[in-house]
Amino acid sequence: MNRNELPPLRIGEKTARVPIIQGGMSVGVSLAGLAKAVADAGGIGIIGTAGIGSMEPDVHSDYATANKRGLQREIRIARRNTNGLIGVNIMMALSDYDAMMRISIDEGVDFIFIGAGLLLRLPEMVKIEDIRSSKTKIVPIISSPKGVSVMFKYWSRFYDHVPDAVVVEGPMAGGHLGFTTEMLDDPAYALENLVPQVIEEVNPYRERYSKSIPVIAAGGIYTGADIKKYLDMGAEGVQMATRFVATHECDASIKFKQMYIDCRKEDITIIQSPVGMPGRALRNDFLDAVSKGEKMPFSCNWKCLRTCDYRTSPYCIAMALVSAKEGRLDRGFAFAGANAYRVDRLYTVQELIDILAAEYSEAVG
Repeated sequence: MNRNELPPLRIGEKTARVPIIQGGMSVGVSLAGLAKAVADAGGIGIIGTAGIGSMEPDVHSDYATANKRGLQREIRIARRNTNGLIGVNIMMALSDYDAMMRISIDEGVDFIFIGAGLLLRLPEMVKIEDIRSSKTKIVPIISSPKGVSVMFKYWSRFYDHVPDAVVVEGPMAGGHLGFTTEMLDDPAYALENLVPQVIEEVNPYRERYSKSIPVIAAGGIYTGADIKKYLDMGAEGVQMATRFVATHECDASIKFKQMYIDCRKEDITIIQSPVGMPGRALRNDFLDAVSKGEKMPFSCNWKCLRTCDYRTSPYCIAMALVSAKEGRLDRGFAFAGANAYRVDRLYTVQELIDILAAEYSEAVG
């Protein structure tokens, strides 16, 4: 391979031609359409599972069944239309986390990326034997070296097995963040400081299990030069979400994408989510009204997130995110990474990958 070319990313026996994972964006932002396009371009395409049944006709009467059907359908569509690598992103905070994981394994996805919690105990319906025998690779998303240490020790002790790779997500990411608000601007928690520490935590398990266990950097990565920076640190791949919103293949509405293109740096704000975590989002009239104390009436037919206290929340975050994804921006808002203000136009996924590859090559040269 030419040293100026993006290197492949190998996780177990699976190889992506380029070391780029498209971050899983839920409530319908990254479905089979975007995941398939990324897989075709040589990366790893990810379907976001949270709220994936929101477009189903029975979502209000039987949310759990709607989600199962929606996930199964999107995986099958993606699988039918690409020979590339397809994964799913599952939040541990989901009330139906167990079912989402079981379906993903049964449908044979290449990867399950698991965030919004520390992956210790496996769901009761997923045995460690299922993980060992499955071709599906398990990749937790973690925001601290300590979290990696605790998780790997637990898995090694109780399962005699460890995850296949790790995503370390820094504080510049979009959506729900694994940091307190005070940590977000603290240099000690910057991604460039976290990556080497996580690699150090993982190294002993690489030797013990004769397993590569790639570390993947995420959160605020925007250019090919950024990719080179983290690969030079020892990461073997990167996860990017914000840049893939502004693509023609992204499954969100054009109004949603236009928010990214139009936003300014000062429009990117930190909110306190109803699920009890800080989140990075694009400021709009909806969020301004919430910040002034206005309540958005809603009824909760299904507690989709374990950590959400719908009785005290001023709005339903699932409804707000679905509304924004569908272009009804007066009823919701968009999550976004810290670099969203740099987005200036729409690309195809292949164009974006080509740009990142050219930027990487230039940085190497």
